[in-house]
Amino acid sequence: MKTLALQARHVSAAVNPSREGEKVDIVSNRLKFYINGKWVDPLTTHRLGVVNPATEELIGEIAMGDADDVDQAVIAAKEAFETYSSVTKKERVALLERIIQGYEKRIDDLADTITKEMGAPSSLSSKAQVPAGLGHLKRALQVLENFKFEEDLGTSLLVHEPIGVCAFITPWNWPLNQIACKVGPALAAGCTMILKPSEVAPFSAILFTEILDEAGVPPGVFNLVNGAGPIVGAALAAHPSVDMVSFTGSTRAGVEVAKKAAPTVKRVTQELGGKSANIILDDEEFEKAIARGVFHVCNNSGQSCNAPTRMLVPDERMEEAAAIARATTEKVNVGPPDEDGTTIGPVVSEVQFKKIQDLIQQGIDEGAKLVVGGTGRPKELEKGYFVKPTVFSHVNNEMTIAREEIFGPVLVLIKYKDIDDAVQIANDTPYGLSGYISSADKERGQAVARRIRSGQIHLNGAYADNRAPFGGYKQSGNGREWGKYGFEEFLEVKAIFGYHEG
Repeated sequence: MKTLALQARHVSAAVNPSREGEKVDIVSNRLKFYINGKWVDPLTTHRLGVVNPATEELIGEIAMGDADDVDQAVIAAKEAFETYSSVTKKERVALLERIIQGYEKRIDDLADTITKEMGAPSSLSSKAQVPAGLGHLKRALQVLENFKFEEDLGTSLLVHEPIGVCAFITPWNWPLNQIACKVGPALAAGCTMILKPSEVAPFSAILFTEILDEAGVPPGVFNLVNGAGPIVGAALAAHPSVDMVSFTGSTRAGVEVAKKAAPTVKRVTQELGGKSANIILDDEEFEKAIARGVFHVCNNSGQSCNAPTRMLVPDERMEEAAAIARATTEKVNVGPPDEDGTTIGPVVSEVQFKKIQDLIQQGIDEGAKLVVGGTGRPKELEKGYFVKPTVFSHVNNEMTIAREEIFGPVLVLIKYKDIDDAVQIANDTPYGLSGYISSADKERGQAVARRIRSGQIHLNGAYADNRAPFGGYKQSGNGREWGKYGFEEFLEVKAIFGYHEG
């Protein structure tokens, strides 16, 4: 077996003590890319300003790359794969352990960065956004430690090998979560990679890269190139030396990535949009279930692909459900993300703000009943991309607000006649990412869950489990992330026939 020590730089901080305690200066690296183990100047001069969505003020700039920058990163990753793909399991375990240790040391910096770049309240950044990324790194380590890369079938041998050079295109809404759930298992599997994070919220990705660098990831194994999706993302998807693209974002953009990747027949995994149904069965305690659903929709300012944005309630209880939803929504405190007591901060950008405003107005124009919220900013918030938490009742499943992913704190209430009708409405969507069922009868809830065409179902408010696969049916994507299932996406399976004689 080759070892990491054969790389140009030893991966152990103990071997290279000059790296220990090194002060990270992410500001100076914002105008650079990380390629082949070094922070390098881009080949372009184009820059993009990054705006704090709570203040609408510029908080920094990043360099924006092009296809030539991508090519340099891919060349580095391809060369590094020759060595890194053959390192021992023990060494990859040790590398992930160092990355986890480095991540834990930077938790406060990471949380502060996420709050400033994408507007998540400080409590959400520190208790959910940052821990989510750490959880995926730890899960990747656990999977690696227990995974059997070879399986003896008697006369044949199955060998699981790393797929090769991977391109990661990640979003702004849960930046570290989406980066770590790709990078962690890819490193564990023995792949090399190029990351293009969202240019809207890129600073946390730069911090993450600093952590990997300090942990001693070998040159070329991990590379970072910032840039626009239609330029850098497209170049990565189309590059003939990229073996796999893992994309998280909108369905529209995911389709474009798949088109770019198709001529080279590379593996493409996609975690895309959602319009998840939340079925409240008639035996459930309405106040508890509806309040839970409202808060879930508002979490992260509604910017989660698996948010339960379509709440299905029994026909005869629509008014009751609307009253509970209104009372709950009025308890959601919209405000500056760094203030105590803030429930939700702004949405991430002016573009996102305007899109949400237009869809809220479209809901009104199409005849949905506005229960609470509406267009415009909340009172006393004169600047920032703050959206009023909004609830519509008496919505039918053909309205735009029931069909399109709004990606804001907007909930629609849809009535159903019976369970068959609820299932039909829940499945009447181009998406299939998540589903939510609330029932006092566990077996009844499970029976309904089996009929929903979605990648994961939450019963009675159950949290997601990163041991389980995450991904969707239909236009919500292809492939799975998280845990063992996400790890296996980064492997090819080779069959060696005649391995044993006889």
